[in-house]
Amino acid sequence: MGSTDAYSPDTSIVVENVTKTFSLRYHRTFKQVTVAKFRGQRTKDEFNAVDDVSFTVKQGESIGLMGLNGSGKSTLLTLINGTMKPDSGQVLTRGRIAGLIATGAGFHPQLSGRDNIYLNAAVFGLTEEETKDRFDDIAGFADIGRHLDSPVGNYSSGMSSRLGFAIAINVDCDIFLADELLAVGDKPFKRKCMSKMEEVRDSGRTLFYVSHAAGSVRRMCDRVLVLENGRLGFDGDVDEGIKYLHYDSDDENNDDDELGADV
Repeated sequence: MGSTDAYSPDTSIVVENVTKTFSLRYHRTFKQVTVAKFRGQRTKDEFNAVDDVSFTVKQGESIGLMGLNGSGKSTLLTLINGTMKPDSGQVLTRGRIAGLIATGAGFHPQLSGRDNIYLNAAVFGLTEEETKDRFDDIAGFADIGRHLDSPVGNYSSGMSSRLGFAIAINVDCDIFLADELLAVGDKPFKRKCMSKMEEVRDSGRTLFYVSHAAGSVRRMCDRVLVLENGRLGFDGDVDEGIKYLHYDSDDENNDDDELGADV
């Protein structure tokens, strides 16, 4: 990730003309590729998952990232997180980034939940001593009981989501990315996650929240970005962004049924 020194001191994220391209392969085996090339047929096609996207986020803003399935939301967050690089353009961030952008991402399946807490916390930049100090808070929030000492590979997606969110939310960060972390799990846990994310928002940190639920976006965010086939279709007021997507404006009571995101 780059530095935002060239930008305003209150700038948190700069996404500038960012494009990320993926390939779709038509043939799977070497023989199929060879035959296709010999016949002059195409062996792959390319598409832009994120296509020339630009925006700037100020420190402390709460951004709702919305769009239909396959619009590029998760790819964009992965680019902001720095685990994927754009093919063109640049992503600049200021400060530490935390969050969960895929259920179970970064977990070692053969290690216990306890060991994975230390492993993932280290990835986020916490020292072993800092993790020890926060261990009880992490374990308590995840609330997976005796499974904490079982291999993570045996966890359900809901348990992995619980543990992943519990680790991420206990990291001192400047930017918190929330994608798919609420797509699984029971309603009480989802409500607990929402409450913790409200604490992140109210503390003045930057929040990037992916959701299909208009009610939860209204509750959490002060600005909406809408992606359409990889391009930025809308950037502005929350209610206007929801109208742009033709989402039901009366779903305030349905937050917990739709929290989460998809690719």
